[in-house]
Amino acid sequence: MKNKFRSLFSVIIALFIVFLIAIFAGANFFTEWAWFNQLGYLKAFLLMFFSNFGLRVLIGLIFAVFVYVNLSFTKKLFTKYFEQDSIESENVETLFKDESQGFLNWLNKKKLNWMYLILSLILGFLFSSVSSELWKIVLKFFNQTPFGTTDPIFGRDISFYVFSLPFYSFIKEMAMVLIVLTIIVIGVIYFIASGVSSFSEMKLKLSNRTKSHITVLLSAFLLLKAWDYRLAMYELLYSSRGVAFGASYTDINANLVGLRILFFIAIAVAIGLLISLFRKNYKLIAWGLGIWIVTSLIFGGLYPGFVQRFQVEPNEIEREREFINYNIEMTNEAYGLNNITTKNFQPQNGLNYSNLQENEEIISNIRLWDSRPLLSTYSQLQELRQYYDFQNIDVDRYTIDGDYRQVMLSARELNQDLLSGQAQTWINRKLKYTHGFGVAMNGVNSVTDQGLPEFIIQDIPPKVNGDIQLDNNAIYYGEKTDEYVISNTDSTEFHYPQGDQNVYINYDGNGGVEMGNFLKKAIYALRYNDLKIMLNDGINADSRIMYHRNIKERVRKAAPFLEYDSDPYLVIADGRLFWIQDAYTTTNRYPYSQPISGIGNYIRNSVKVVIDAYNGNMDFYVVDDQDPIAQTYQKIFPEIFVDGDQMPDSLRKHIRYPQDLFKIQANLYSTYHMKDPVVFYNKEDLWNIPNENYSGNTVKMEPYYIMSSLPETKLSELEYLLMMPFTPANKNNMIAWMAGRSDGENYGELVLYEFPKDTLVYGPSQIESRIDQDSEISQLLSLWGQRGSRVIRGNLIVLPIDQSIMYIEPLYLKAEQSELPELKRVVVGYSGDIVIDENLDGALAQLFGEEAPQEAVTEQMQQQQQALPEDISGLASEAYKVYQEAQEALKQGNWQEYGDKIENLNNLLEELNNLSGETQPNNEENIEQ
Repeated sequence: MKNKFRSLFSVIIALFIVFLIAIFAGANFFTEWAWFNQLGYLKAFLLMFFSNFGLRVLIGLIFAVFVYVNLSFTKKLFTKYFEQDSIESENVETLFKDESQGFLNWLNKKKLNWMYLILSLILGFLFSSVSSELWKIVLKFFNQTPFGTTDPIFGRDISFYVFSLPFYSFIKEMAMVLIVLTIIVIGVIYFIASGVSSFSEMKLKLSNRTKSHITVLLSAFLLLKAWDYRLAMYELLYSSRGVAFGASYTDINANLVGLRILFFIAIAVAIGLLISLFRKNYKLIAWGLGIWIVTSLIFGGLYPGFVQRFQVEPNEIEREREFINYNIEMTNEAYGLNNITTKNFQPQNGLNYSNLQENEEIISNIRLWDSRPLLSTYSQLQELRQYYDFQNIDVDRYTIDGDYRQVMLSARELNQDLLSGQAQTWINRKLKYTHGFGVAMNGVNSVTDQGLPEFIIQDIPPKVNGDIQLDNNAIYYGEKTDEYVISNTDSTEFHYPQGDQNVYINYDGNGGVEMGNFLKKAIYALRYNDLKIMLNDGINADSRIMYHRNIKERVRKAAPFLEYDSDPYLVIADGRLFWIQDAYTTTNRYPYSQPISGIGNYIRNSVKVVIDAYNGNMDFYVVDDQDPIAQTYQKIFPEIFVDGDQMPDSLRKHIRYPQDLFKIQANLYSTYHMKDPVVFYNKEDLWNIPNENYSGNTVKMEPYYIMSSLPETKLSELEYLLMMPFTPANKNNMIAWMAGRSDGENYGELVLYEFPKDTLVYGPSQIESRIDQDSEISQLLSLWGQRGSRVIRGNLIVLPIDQSIMYIEPLYLKAEQSELPELKRVVVGYSGDIVIDENLDGALAQLFGEEAPQEAVTEQMQQQQQALPEDISGLASEAYKVYQEAQEALKQGNWQEYGDKIENLNNLLEELNNLSGETQPNNEENIEQ
């Protein structure tokens, strides 16, 4: 009775645990279903879920049925073994006899097939979760799109390798695992049943039934192995044996030959095994298996190694030339490098000030603000409250008051972790502080007299300096929105601060899932393990719960089969805020293409995802309708993807060539611009990404956006370009520059400009060295450093302009106790000359022979001089003269004379102060600045 009670209690506990698991799993399923349904992607969710779940169930059932059927063949022999063991146990001690008979009785009672069924189901369950990517492989296989390009060895369309081969390989691997596992399980049973029962005869006797069973399984395994050899022939196109990625001379002339031989041997041995079932002659099969094993050893390593060492290595260039060429061609195709337009760039050194005036639009869009120090400036000047946070700075372009301008901007997001300790309540985090507010924006080269950015959009509520329309500033979906919130409750939400008061609103958008009834509240409380959702009285039927709000998580949840750029960027369009996230289609199955870790060996920026910052709605625009992978995904998920032509013009104006893709292409092209296999083999013309000095550290240059016109276009045709210079390997001079075009019908084009190899064009690191060696600049930097300030050297901009190359580097100054960097100087280089000034206009005027604008202090002194009596005017003129002499001494590094002049200047200013009765600058730091 006690045992029955314990059994019943155990069953109840087990059922309760299963019930809890089902409840939590059900809550998770429902909330995900509701999320996709709200976005209009319900069909896609159901397809992803049931294809994944259904395939797992199917694999589990196939495994379980196959194992169970094979185990059933052993039932008779296994039962016979225990019956015989029971009879023989009569001659042993009673204890062992009782145990054996007891097990036999239990076996007969419980039925052996139940044991087999449970074992089969367990094995099926274990293998049902073998791959989380299988659903993608299967769906792509049944919806594949031809590439229209074939591989150079087998002549198959690339779609076979991208879509079909992974599917076939998975089926083959699962089938081989299933056969091997089954052979092991039934082999153990046969060994125990046959071997132990005939132990008295000291030999192993296998029945004909047993031999037939194992023979059939071995034949099936050999046929699968033959298929494996066939698929392995295609896998040679991903070989890393040779000097370039892809099938090499040895792979084609040794490994491929061996695989073909092994393919036929495996089939022959499999057929021989099946014939042996009727002829009962296993000697021929033994010979066949022996030949197969020996051939595998020879062609698996010995023969290919011999060919590589004695045929290839002594004549490597000639042997590998053809295959290197395949690698070059296929890599360029896979990464979109075969469409690069290459042109010559003959630099002219005749740039003058009038040329700069003709290119005023380019000059006014030179980026002086580096995103890294500017982020600190935004934080100090525009966060305004402790709970606001800027994640990063984005670069974009807008037409403002009729001018096409490059700007920098960032979203002012709300970080709930930054609320004060007393405000860290559930109500505040989930119902009150639900969204960020507004943006900050500045021109890329607009600077105040204090060295701070001139804002185009600033403060709360936003003040807009220009004709940018911004009506809805709320940011419910962003880069820092990591927690769920509930909007449109009975209480209002915090909108933005206004003086000592706060402005509150009720959400009126369609973002999030309607809470509806009490049951929904209970489900979400279960999902987030938070009873307050269910118990809060302010959450009503019209309330909306927003989750998966982080835009990076959001797009990956909706379309997990795409890869995404690391930096989504903010866009203002039609008075609203949007995020644009670049998405990529990738694969690692493109034949002969050089792979990149974490990417694969094929990539296209085929999709632009637009996310509404207020409602969270997502549109996946297909902007490259020639990409076969994107076309395949469109067939699978038609409700997710939208044709790129349907993107509104207000958003299309802001799409740009993505930096992550450009960086990959630039790195590859530094090697794969060499089209000649011999040149490629010897790496005769290898390029590098140049180095630059940032904040005292040597780092690799990152691609950067510029506003310029290409050499062959009209000066008035200003374009938004993504640029990267190149230098030769182990050299620092610049040899070429690449640009990715972003505007209009030219979007997505890559252009490369090569410099003549007999012309010296300074590279970025050479310009950095010239800056380091300039006495005026080095003295100024040393002087700033001695005053406890930190000098930050910003991005070096290499700017092509009017068939010339100009270099610009901003210098920022940040006090040790401050997080507010100020732009203090601009360094400009051209044709070997380096100048420094307080602003870009002054530096350009110095460099090109025009009178530089007066420094701020000097202008102030001259204005005061005009308004003062004659004796004061004379002193002012003398002070200005001494100031100029002091600056000249500073340039020459004559510190003694510089100190004398500054002391003399202080005396003159004191006299001026006494005469005028007004306070004049009497601070050495102000004078120097």
